Amino acid sequence: METILKVQQLTKRFGPLHAVNQLTFEIQKGNVYGLLGPNGSGKSTTLGMLLNVVNPTSGGYSWFSNQLSTIEALKRIGAIIESPNFYPAMSALDNLKLVAKIKEIPLPDYEAKLRLVELWDRKDEAFKNFSLGMKQRLAIASALLNDPEILILDEPTNGLDPKGIRQIRDMILQIAESGTTILLASHLLDEVEKICSHVIVLQKGKMLYNGKVDEMVASFGYVELACESNDKLLPVLHQIPQVKEVKSIASGKLKAILESELLPEEINKICFEQGIVLSHLEWKKETLEDNFLALTKSE
Repeated sequence: METILKVQQLTKRFGPLHAVNQLTFEIQKGNVYGLLGPNGSGKSTTLGMLLNVVNPTSGGYSWFSNQLSTIEALKRIGAIIESPNFYPAMSALDNLKLVAKIKEIPLPDYEAKLRLVELWDRKDEAFKNFSLGMKQRLAIASALLNDPEILILDEPTNGLDPKGIRQIRDMILQIAESGTTILLASHLLDEVEKICSHVIVLQKGKMLYNGKVDEMVASFGYVELACESNDKLLPVLHQIPQVKEVKSIASGKLKAILESELLPEEINKICFEQGIVLSHLEWKKETLEDNFLALTKSE
């Protein structure tokens, strides 16, 4: 698979603060990558370095197998790393034409890009009359004018209502289906889980995880249980080989985390044979949020 971006020991310090600390990862063509982390984790600084607007303290990166100069590589990249910024009195179409002129993009297909972001019918309307969601969608159209091989987005749904978030999400998926590689920075777990094929988790500038979303959430799940006396249930659960850990949770229940497959009916049988009648038994699969919180809690 073709490597779009290779990052090696990328580091940025602001005085004593390590904003980004020795990041190493690769972006492969055709995938959707989520750069996931809470605010202040180093996501925007990382994107700034990759787009040549922030100078690294050490380490480095290379675009497209280092076959192009930085200037030439940037021509094959589309990016939105700040709030949409267009001329308020100009129409959507005229703003795009100005962007194409500044970036020296030959023969851009304005209609196709505006139709993609569902703004073709509003092409002659002034930017100042657009809602926040419409402004963000116009920014995406602008970033796509050069038909980039990779699209970089920094918190693209920030500040949007649920409808706006859904529209942006659907557009990103549509863009990805066309073959465009995407690198998306977000602090929203739900957004990353629904959009991305791969995830890079950052915490205080450090990388905690780098891999497929499916592999991060791959587990045997956990079981929530309760009975008349959880004090009697606890030692029984600890004796089951497939149970890795047992925790007390809200509502007087126990949470048994599994390290290998164990069906609920098997647990029920084991407990019944020990004289315990369960009043609650529910198997659940761990989510990206569960795994993310477990990763960041250890740091």
